[in-house]
Amino acid sequence: MPYHSNPRANIAKAVFDAFRARDFGIGAYFSKADWHTPDYWSPEWATPTRNNNYDTRKYPETWKRFVEFTLKQVEEITSQYGRIDLMWLDAGWVDGAKTHPDAKAYGMEVPWAQDIDMSRLAAIARRNQPGIILVNRDEGGPYENYRTPEQTVPKHLLPYPWETCMTMGTSWSWKPDDDYKSPRELVHTLVGIVAKGGNLLLGIGPEGNGTLPAVALERLRAIGAWMQVNGSAIHASKPIAPYAEGKLRFTKSNDGAVNAIWLAGEGERPPESIALNGLQPAPGARLQVLGTHAPLEWTAQRTGTIVHLPDSVRDRLTGALAWTLRVPALRT
Repeated sequence: MPYHSNPRANIAKAVFDAFRARDFGIGAYFSKADWHTPDYWSPEWATPTRNNNYDTRKYPETWKRFVEFTLKQVEEITSQYGRIDLMWLDAGWVDGAKTHPDAKAYGMEVPWAQDIDMSRLAAIARRNQPGIILVNRDEGGPYENYRTPEQTVPKHLLPYPWETCMTMGTSWSWKPDDDYKSPRELVHTLVGIVAKGGNLLLGIGPEGNGTLPAVALERLRAIGAWMQVNGSAIHASKPIAPYAEGKLRFTKSNDGAVNAIWLAGEGERPPESIALNGLQPAPGARLQVLGTHAPLEWTAQRTGTIVHLPDSVRDRLTGALAWTLRVPALRT
């Protein structure tokens, strides 16, 4: 590996620079718990859980050293690595509360607070990176710009910004012979999240040599190919009623177009017609399926619209992971 012989190699900077060169936004993950630091997991005591292993009330100087160590790391990350768009702070139990649900690890609970001084931490990040988005995991409040349900998709729209963080396999780190979600499941998950107004953070653990597993790359290529055709129904979209109906999920693009995304089954051939209940195109609207050019015939109903799919379109979409019916404008 290019870094193993250089103890001063700055891997984080190399990764940030590589992504920035491709015009990616930069999000820095940071765990407020640090199990490699003796002021969090002290060698003087056993380390039975994810929590720090000493009472912060009895050893305040040890904890103070850890807080200062953490704040200096945040200072470095937000001042020496160029533009940082987002900081994703994990380990929600490291906060000012005496108890936290996530601190109850392995049937054990700690009675002391792990106050990391979030007001100072946030002030450092925001001073060095004006406009930075902060995620203070599971905490809410002034230091969390959006919520992050893990390994699950909310059943309904949420009244605040949110992002599902989910693994492509079963583990956040690399796991030999892991069970990876299929391209179909991944695309359907993405569509379901976006239709509820959320974002998807998809986690992939690299192998020990730093490369992504071949199966993960295959899944990413499948998602990318689908997005090449259907991306306009996902990027910069908003939820719109009825949000979900049967196999359909709905989004609204910035130009006012409504996207009805059909979650297709394995090897499924699209039906001859689709009912859009509660949606009526503007008179003369030209409906089409993304990736095809044939205009679709449609019939206005009292409570919605029936869209007819010709055989040429149905043939092309047979076996697709999902496909998008685009309605350019609704009747006002």
